[in-house]
Amino acid sequence: MVLRRLDCLLEDSKAKVLKASQGINPEASPEMRDKLLFKATGLGLKIYNIAPFTLEQVKNQDPAQLFENLVDYINGFPPFLQDVFNARFDLPAKLKKMADKDKLYTVFEKICSMDLHPDKISNLEMGYLYEDLIRKFSEAANEDAGDHYTPREVVTLIAKLLLNNDREAIQGEGVIRTFYDGTCGTGGMLSVAEIEAKKLNPSMIVELYGQQLTDDGYAVCVTDMLMKGQDPLRIKLGDTLKNDQHADKKFHFCMANPPYGTEWKDAKEIIEAEAKKGFDGRFGAGLPRISDGQLLFVQHFISKLRDDAIGGRAGIVLNGSPLFTGGAGSGESEIRKWIIENDYLEGIIGLPTDMFYNTGISTYIWILNNRKHQERKGKVRLLDASGPEFWEQMRKSMGSKRKQLSSQTVDRIVELFYSNKPSKFVKDFDDADFGYSTITVERPLRDEKGEIVISTKGKTKGKPQADSNLRDTENVPLKENIQEYFEREVKPHASDAWIDEEKTKVGYEIPFTRHFYEYKAPRSLAEIDADLKKVTAEIQALLSEVAG
Repeated sequence: MVLRRLDCLLEDSKAKVLKASQGINPEASPEMRDKLLFKATGLGLKIYNIAPFTLEQVKNQDPAQLFENLVDYINGFPPFLQDVFNARFDLPAKLKKMADKDKLYTVFEKICSMDLHPDKISNLEMGYLYEDLIRKFSEAANEDAGDHYTPREVVTLIAKLLLNNDREAIQGEGVIRTFYDGTCGTGGMLSVAEIEAKKLNPSMIVELYGQQLTDDGYAVCVTDMLMKGQDPLRIKLGDTLKNDQHADKKFHFCMANPPYGTEWKDAKEIIEAEAKKGFDGRFGAGLPRISDGQLLFVQHFISKLRDDAIGGRAGIVLNGSPLFTGGAGSGESEIRKWIIENDYLEGIIGLPTDMFYNTGISTYIWILNNRKHQERKGKVRLLDASGPEFWEQMRKSMGSKRKQLSSQTVDRIVELFYSNKPSKFVKDFDDADFGYSTITVERPLRDEKGEIVISTKGKTKGKPQADSNLRDTENVPLKENIQEYFEREVKPHASDAWIDEEKTKVGYEIPFTRHFYEYKAPRSLAEIDADLKKVTAEIQALLSEVAG
């Protein structure tokens, strides 16, 4: 499909490119040769093909030579695209397999019958085709389709949330904005970001950057960027956590849907080495448990935000785990502490379940900002958009995706996130509201007579010895005085207890669901009993029919 798309794109300029190729000085550098051929297409894109035929012409040649002709056609592209087709799509090997089974011509003929010229199929529509094909084949192979595909309405929501904060600054001529996705998949987030940015300012210069781990996602993203007029060389291949291939760059906006609950064991050695650099590296705030790397990606994206007067913003889709996993002193809690105490967290939006193609779990959009507006400083906004007021049922499910957000709902969520009007779906908190001190409550060890045992060693010499079996912990909100809490909540129940202050730790969690919980009274016993009697009667009637 990608090959056919590029063939349609280049068909009109084929003769000009072949003529330009023949006229290039053999001693010209590869870079100069590429520039001259790029220019010859008249497309303003970094693409050409110097094979002496189009795919339509190949179709009319000897079918026995089809495999060789297709390989020659692929090798007519510039070197980086040859790498995409040969090494990343692994296309020659797949073509050879089809040829050996006498299926190549049939498939090729079908593909060639499709008119995929940009005049017929827009870049956005082509993006849908790419990603839907990948989603379907991933599901057929029982793979994780979510690694490739994020629902368009979710991506549009993130783009609008990020751009809304920058509406005034992005107006006028000569405005440049950079977008980055370090887990870019097939480039869907980047594509939508450009569309939304251009809606706000058609003259804006939008530069898209990305990095992707898998070969197929990278290959599709590169070709998609190419056809959109973006520089395809800004898309890199590799593990973002292991090797940030945009290490020297920072961006206005970051967007991402990193993998949920995925181990980072493979990158453990490299990540731990970088963490030892502290904040000279990306992971100075701490390391989460090895089974889930989401908060590593959060730290990575914060490190990629521009550190100037404008600053940068990020929109990241995560599951519920980063909100609360890990107690005080754990890697996760330390990362949340760093994010919140540095005032990077602007807000979190809770999405409906069943929004993604590969999972039905609850997901959340974290909005991060290293240059908050004055009225937002020291504050975090939680917005619950998970209820039936926001989603609508899809006519036909796609994998695990059963719900969707309309364009009106997307705009409503953006308005709620930035509005100062009161709403039951929105709650504002001080940064400190998410912090707590975990105190260790000790009680004295007693001998067989019930007498308190006095310690004879170390720092506690001469003081009551603690009974480890009676040891307990309490989480005290940061805004509350620890001693007052202790006297009120602990002393009335254990008058001999004390706090081991050396063990006190500060932690942070974001109990999103708890803040929006609404109590619903249970049904009365009489109502439940009536339902049970009704069901019992129905069962007895069915049994009677069977017995009769």
